[in-house]
Amino acid sequence: MPAKTRGAIAAGHPKTAEAGAEMLRLGGNAFDAAAAAMLASCVTEPTLTSLGGGGFLLAHTAERQNILFDFFTQTPRQRRPVEAVEFYPVLVDFGTAVQEFHIGLGAIAVPGTVAGLFQMHRRLGRLPMSAVAEPALHYATAGVEIGDFQAYCFQILRPILLTCPEMGQLCTREGELLQPGDRFYNPDLAETIRLLVQEGPQAFYEGEIAHALVKDSQTRGGYLSLEDLRQYRVIERSPLMTRYRGTTLVTNPPPSSGGCLIAFALALLSQVEVAGYEFGSEAHLTLLADAMRLTNLARADGYDSRINQPDVAERFLAEAHLHRYAQQLLQTAGVNKWGSTTHFSVIDGEGNAASITASNGEGSGYTIPGTGIMLNNMLGEADLHPGGFHQWPLDARISSMMAPTMVLAAGMPELVLGSGGSNRIRTAILQVISNVIDFQMPIEQAVNSPRIHWEADVMNLEPGFEIPKVHTQFPWNSEIVPWEHLNMFFGGVHTVLANPDGRLTGAGDRRRSGFVALVE
Repeated sequence: MPAKTRGAIAAGHPKTAEAGAEMLRLGGNAFDAAAAAMLASCVTEPTLTSLGGGGFLLAHTAERQNILFDFFTQTPRQRRPVEAVEFYPVLVDFGTAVQEFHIGLGAIAVPGTVAGLFQMHRRLGRLPMSAVAEPALHYATAGVEIGDFQAYCFQILRPILLTCPEMGQLCTREGELLQPGDRFYNPDLAETIRLLVQEGPQAFYEGEIAHALVKDSQTRGGYLSLEDLRQYRVIERSPLMTRYRGTTLVTNPPPSSGGCLIAFALALLSQVEVAGYEFGSEAHLTLLADAMRLTNLARADGYDSRINQPDVAERFLAEAHLHRYAQQLLQTAGVNKWGSTTHFSVIDGEGNAASITASNGEGSGYTIPGTGIMLNNMLGEADLHPGGFHQWPLDARISSMMAPTMVLAAGMPELVLGSGGSNRIRTAILQVISNVIDFQMPIEQAVNSPRIHWEADVMNLEPGFEIPKVHTQFPWNSEIVPWEHLNMFFGGVHTVLANPDGRLTGAGDRRRSGFVALVE
């Protein structure tokens, strides 16, 4: 890699990417850039992430160490009678699909973003936190211009944003939601970030912020206690590692599900010479949909009930378990052999790489007074609680579909990617990896080509694919839902690529107004 190349960052907003790029210009590394981007995104992408949420950071160091920082949300340590809990449904309308979520103080899980940010930076960063926080402080006080995508996000989350007086004030002007060209400010968040820089994460988990949150939680129908906050810990895990066509896939391990399910689907695709298909042809789309269908079947066969067992990934990805699903894929393929969240990816010139996915869910509709921080609704997402609401195990890390991922070639990061998008995270990442490795697409094309998502006998298709004339043959009598435009429903895979000649390139997903910053 040329010495003059300091790095590249792909993110969901130009200002998020610029915050990370500035750290690289100041002599920081990929982890300084990731920390700055994470803080900045709470201002630039306020509907997608928050210091009141959680996430994961997959780190690859220049010394070739791989670490998964799990700072996702945790279930509370105690329950209360359901009738005493503030917990109610809202509908989020994507335009072509409508999804139900639940909000209220009873939907808030123990947040991990603040702890994760500080632990990752303490372990791997180089610049002082005061420097890392500066872009976010500037954006929060000077304001950030609202673009089309954020205005769209404000609109679809309208019932949640306007439920919360504090956030409603920030997201409206003269009673109307902010529109493209308006500026978004969050001065309370700036003051909170300054406090965190001075006092560290304990200001959030043990200080006045914690006491204000817990007081409201206990009196207004939430679950959180001071003990929940004080006992929260970031977990450093060994990533899940597997192979795909001569490369090494590094991703999020159990108890989260997304990484393991991506690995399973890629293992199925590895049985087929995917490059022999015409991209977007009926045969190619049927193959992808079948891999998604079979992965869902395999997951339904006891995977979720065993998610906390130490050998769950090994057993799930074992050849004997894969075999019967691979055989079904081969029969369908007709050959003799054979998925609200934001993400950013960083590679620096030293060989460090960071893939970070962070989320606030859709937001709970509650903001800690005076902080500018809306809390998550992770206890109110059905995708995260297949056993039903209010049935979660006490004091347990919530399983997630978030799957920050890297593809290594010869032990070095070649592809750094991840996505937002709930259950569509894993299918979005799967398709981008296949586009790059199987079809050898340039990174911009690989990320921004149309996608599909198959789930529960429904095939969602982005424009650009030909819809078969005989629907009953494509596939398995699925209902076909054609979309008129590329949409955030299908994820947001912001990706950085290290080319064989050492050049760094990347692609921001247009579905979520992605942007790439290259630092020479």
